[in-house]
Amino acid sequence: MNDSPETPSNFIHEKIDADLAAGRYPGVTTRFPPEPNGYLHIGHAKSICLNFGTAQKYNGSCNLRFDDTNPVKEDQEYVDSIAADVKWLGFNWEGEPKFASDYFDRMYACAEELIRKDLAYVCTLTPEEFKDYRGVPTRPGTPSPHRDRPVDESLDLFHKMRNGEFEDGTYVLRGKIDMASPNLHMRDPVFYRIRHAEHHRTGDKWCVYPSYDFAHCLEDAFERISHSLCTLEFEVHRPLYDWILENLDLPSPLPEQTEFARLNLTYTVMSKRKLLALVEENLVSGWDDPRMPTLSGMRRRGYPAAAIRTFCEKVGITKYNSLSDMALLEFSLREELNKTAQRRMAVLDPLKVVITNYPEDEEETFAAVNNPEDPKTGTRQVPFSREIYIERADFMEQAPKKFFRLSEGREVRLRAACYITCHDVIKDGDGVIQELHCTWDPASRGGGTPDGRKVKGTLHWVSARHAVDAEIRNYDRLFTDPEPDSHEEKDFRDFLNPDSREVFVAKCEPSLSEFAPGDPVQFERIGYYTPDLDHTSETPVFNRTVTLRDSWKKS
Repeated sequence: MNDSPETPSNFIHEKIDADLAAGRYPGVTTRFPPEPNGYLHIGHAKSICLNFGTAQKYNGSCNLRFDDTNPVKEDQEYVDSIAADVKWLGFNWEGEPKFASDYFDRMYACAEELIRKDLAYVCTLTPEEFKDYRGVPTRPGTPSPHRDRPVDESLDLFHKMRNGEFEDGTYVLRGKIDMASPNLHMRDPVFYRIRHAEHHRTGDKWCVYPSYDFAHCLEDAFERISHSLCTLEFEVHRPLYDWILENLDLPSPLPEQTEFARLNLTYTVMSKRKLLALVEENLVSGWDDPRMPTLSGMRRRGYPAAAIRTFCEKVGITKYNSLSDMALLEFSLREELNKTAQRRMAVLDPLKVVITNYPEDEEETFAAVNNPEDPKTGTRQVPFSREIYIERADFMEQAPKKFFRLSEGREVRLRAACYITCHDVIKDGDGVIQELHCTWDPASRGGGTPDGRKVKGTLHWVSARHAVDAEIRNYDRLFTDPEPDSHEEKDFRDFLNPDSREVFVAKCEPSLSEFAPGDPVQFERIGYYTPDLDHTSETPVFNRTVTLRDSWKKS
């Protein structure tokens, strides 16, 4: 498992250095090529950072390109969300985004070229029938009965496929490669299928669509991509990628595919199919639910884009699959937020404290530091009055020796304010504590005392008279198991965390109402939060980004 904050080496950049030194390419051009059939997740962030970051390092360019070859599963909503996520992560592309559909005419012409070279043919075997013909890796396949179809006949059928004269599934165009290859992807793969479906960009112009394998390498060639960076599952597709390009009349140098390990994260599922199931089954509130590993969900939860980029750097680029620890991502979040988040006080489970020797009709303010890591943020004035709120968990009647918070007869410091000592506990008829009566030491105004005495406990607090109510949404890991989709005997849904979302109303210092959606804040002694991007109520809503410490750390 990868849980180290150190940054590993990047073998892809070492390879590019060698390619440039040998003069194989005049420069570096990469691409980020998502399929617009879902929202991007943290795994895509690694590819985004690699492709755009590589182009930046070598003063090259990186295209944002949508591989929109399957109109049945694609939608403009996904296109818009992907473009927004890439920009939010901190990257831009030259010109307008590119689409596979931009090249449909050129791809079709390439398919015709392969037919004319007797390197492709129209086949009428069903997928089930061809599976039998294809065989298994240890046994050669059997040629399709249509493999030796005359070139003119295949061309004529291919034109009729495009003209809409056949129903879905009746014909496909296959490459004529090697039915004895140990690599099943080389055993006459499908290049074109009939699909009578409306395309989100081309409408009903086409009723035949290229396969991903056929389209992807051609898009790279058309865009003069130098280094086509793919995840490891495409390694077995590389011979097909090269075969297609090498058998067409395309300008040199041809793009080269290089594979790297995808990002896998504990307590998470990365499958688009499973993420879609969570959305469609209302197990989450949508693609941007703050518990989802989608970039839109992370943005709404308050993850800084810089922290995600840092996390991707720490994970590194390797040739072997591994599982990265969620704790490493959370470490990156805390590291970034500690530098950028202003501090404020909020009481999540309020217990009233009455300071009996403070005048009822008086109030004052105390200066509190906004961020000790960034002196430029200065201070703010926090209102103080006779009645305040503290966390209920910060008081204990029968306190053990190492309980350094408030108990009867014990003195504690109120952050940036003063020292108080509890002298009375008020309970209701059931014995539930309703409020505490304390006294304050006026000489401790501002958090210090003339005699220099020290106390071990410091509490956050909020003036009851000035408190602002806010809805607090404490988000936690969506799953209780580190690898929720790795159990054959159980479904990943069986590991959903019932405590992954808790909602309650807190008492907050008034300046918290001034925070804009997305602004990070540290609730002192509690965690990092951000105002929700998508709430409509008058009451402020804060989403917990991450706790101050790793609450999942094994003891």
